[in-house]
Amino acid sequence: MNMDSEENRFGKKMNPEERRDSTGDRAAENRIDHETQNRIVRKISAVGIAGNILLSLFKLIAGIAGHSGAMLSDAVHSLSDVFATLIAFIGVKLAKKKADVRHPYGHDRFECVASLALGVILAATGIAIGMKAVQQIVLGSYGRLSAPGVIALVAAVVSIVSKEGMYWYTRHYAKILHSEAFMADAWHHRSDAFSSIGSLIGITAARMGFPIMDPVASVIICIFILKVACDIGKGALNNMMDESCGKEYDANLRRFIEDQQGVDRVDLLHTRRFGSMIYIDLEIAVDGSLNLTDAHEISQRVHDEVERHFAHVKHIMIHVNPA
Repeated sequence: MNMDSEENRFGKKMNPEERRDSTGDRAAENRIDHETQNRIVRKISAVGIAGNILLSLFKLIAGIAGHSGAMLSDAVHSLSDVFATLIAFIGVKLAKKKADVRHPYGHDRFECVASLALGVILAATGIAIGMKAVQQIVLGSYGRLSAPGVIALVAAVVSIVSKEGMYWYTRHYAKILHSEAFMADAWHHRSDAFSSIGSLIGITAARMGFPIMDPVASVIICIFILKVACDIGKGALNNMMDESCGKEYDANLRRFIEDQQGVDRVDLLHTRRFGSMIYIDLEIAVDGSLNLTDAHEISQRVHDEVERHFAHVKHIMIHVNPA
């Protein structure tokens, strides 16, 4: 899942030296030490869990006091975000474990598993909210509901502002960590913000004498939640199936490799996402008259330069062909 698509790594057309400097700067910005990563993970998780618990309790009280089914649905959604943040935290912690004998390529795919679990939880939440709302509409029970109180309107506005803020906060650190799981968690926050907009519309309409709009708003919330859940699940599955990094990323990487001294051309280039990391399979052509030692030096230099200038590249396997 790429909630934030990979932007052009080089921007405008650059000469080889400018391109190397640009990619090097970006890679350096994204490399943070293990302890800093752990501190950020704990910080995001603490803010997400505490914020969602407080917001869920506030919306639950507001929904009961204000007689709003849409706000009660919103409260359930916020509570599910607590478990979502816990899953993201566990997934990232497991993914950061070092490689061992049984897992020589590391544990990066735990992030994909966590993202998939988040998508399933979000889908289940959406279905539950939708089923309850449809039942109210079909049975006509919405007509017996009291008009939502002002406190429900206040809760909806507070929820929209706070959850959108949590989205941007989590998204910021998810990009620093290059974490798929926390990016999915960020979208849980935004889905809650948008669902609160639906609640606000439904509550306002119900107070104006259209009580059916309260369960209708819950149905709209359900549809939006299911859409986000499908996007998260699709992204997680793509990464588990070794999806490529995309044409633009591959083209930029190819140009960078072709600029390296001693490289005649690139014969083959495959990239694949492995959890939050990137693996590269590469075949380069070099002068066929070179001895084995010189050819190896070229391939080693390409290997080191790619890992140094491109963030999140965990390994690059290079085969050398004679030009």
